[in-house]
Amino acid sequence: MSLSTALRVAQNSIFNASLQTSVTSRNISETGNTNYARRDVELVSTSGGASVFSVRRAENLELLRNSLSALAASSGQAAISDGAARLNNVINGTNNSTSPATFLTQFENSLQLFATDPSNDLTGEQAIYAAKELANGISDASVAVQSYRARLDTEISSGVETVNELLANFKIANDEIVRGTVTGQDVNDALDTRDTLLKEISKYISITTNTRANNDQQIYTTEGVTLFETLPRTVSFEPTAAYAPGTPGNQVYIDGVPLTAGSGASTDAVGALSAKLQMRDDIAEQVQGQLDEIARGLIVQFAEKDQTGGGSPDLAGLFTYAGGPAIPGGATAVNGIALTLAVNSAFDPEVGGSADMLRDGGANGADYVQNTNGGVAYSTRLNSYIESIGETISTDPSFGLAGTYTLAGYAQSSIGWLDGVRSTATRASESKQALSDRLETALSSSQGVNVDEELSMLIDLEQSYQASARVISTVNSMYDSILQAVS
Repeated sequence: MSLSTALRVAQNSIFNASLQTSVTSRNISETGNTNYARRDVELVSTSGGASVFSVRRAENLELLRNSLSALAASSGQAAISDGAARLNNVINGTNNSTSPATFLTQFENSLQLFATDPSNDLTGEQAIYAAKELANGISDASVAVQSYRARLDTEISSGVETVNELLANFKIANDEIVRGTVTGQDVNDALDTRDTLLKEISKYISITTNTRANNDQQIYTTEGVTLFETLPRTVSFEPTAAYAPGTPGNQVYIDGVPLTAGSGASTDAVGALSAKLQMRDDIAEQVQGQLDEIARGLIVQFAEKDQTGGGSPDLAGLFTYAGGPAIPGGATAVNGIALTLAVNSAFDPEVGGSADMLRDGGANGADYVQNTNGGVAYSTRLNSYIESIGETISTDPSFGLAGTYTLAGYAQSSIGWLDGVRSTATRASESKQALSDRLETALSSSQGVNVDEELSMLIDLEQSYQASARVISTVNSMYDSILQAVS
């Protein structure tokens, strides 16, 4: 090897070591950044020694795809788990303290106390107060369900806005990557940014990607709807101003195609938007239906009956609603009946009524008076009401509770149903989160930074640099000797 060749090889080695040191130092500085992919300097052999071919970014496309899919599933399941817990707290309170079942038990206890002493005005008023607590609790729960649906609308709207912002930023990164790839520039930072945006989008919508020439990337939903192709497609949603029972929520549209809501407690929703649509239009509406069924049962079970045998219809007694005094018939739910459930004013001493009406009957006229003799010790009617709470009622099976129930049993089963949804959703969320975490860890291990390896590389590079510097120094000394000999 000639001296000039040796000098050129050493100079190339110093340049390579300098670049490799810079890349390795950058790797070390990004330790802990899960959105950073490790960089490696690729060298090729030339006549002048090794030369830098490229700075390669570590990638594992298969792991990235799986990680995005798992992240979407985990985000969707977490939305159901969190939503069911919030809804359970709104309806049933801490330790079921505000549940219809709890209020019904308290009312039944006060009714039994009144039945043991029907001449006692105080126990009668306590029974009416407990009935008002029950009716107000169910009505307030219905309001809370609809308010919760409205809050979900706000969250969905915010999520859609975020997705559109992410897609706009994705276009900026993608355009930079395409331009840089064409002109041969370093686009590794832009690739990191683009992958990070994919992760963020996956939290809201499950996606797949396709990479074309010049690193140009397309995004599709897992249902095949185009989300990005050169330009971002519009994700749109129109919130509903106010919700009432039965009011349908608006759809989320991606490029004009509606996003499918999830189903099941261990949901098939992938992404938070699909899961929140499910919470709003499925789970919350089933809870509303159960409240309506409890309200309908109370109205029917405590209705007043014609005592003359004249065939007059049963009419709302202690409990009434906006459609009273007619009572709902059959076993079909009356949409929104829980919202207007109330104690009949004829029974309420606070508005001029009388608690004795509960003992005697007659809120709908003389034909409906059961205690015709006016005896203050009359308890037959009160005892019949207590028995009716334990009697089988006809219920609409459309709201997750199929089968035969007593009024008290249905109210208790409603608690169990929602708690079952929450429990199943929580277990599924833990499982899907664990899978997402494992895949994220595997992805980080595959393309992330290992500090020990990078520090070891720095030591090797330092030694290489020193060796090359010695070669240059030696060649310079030899050149000096030759020049002195010639002169």
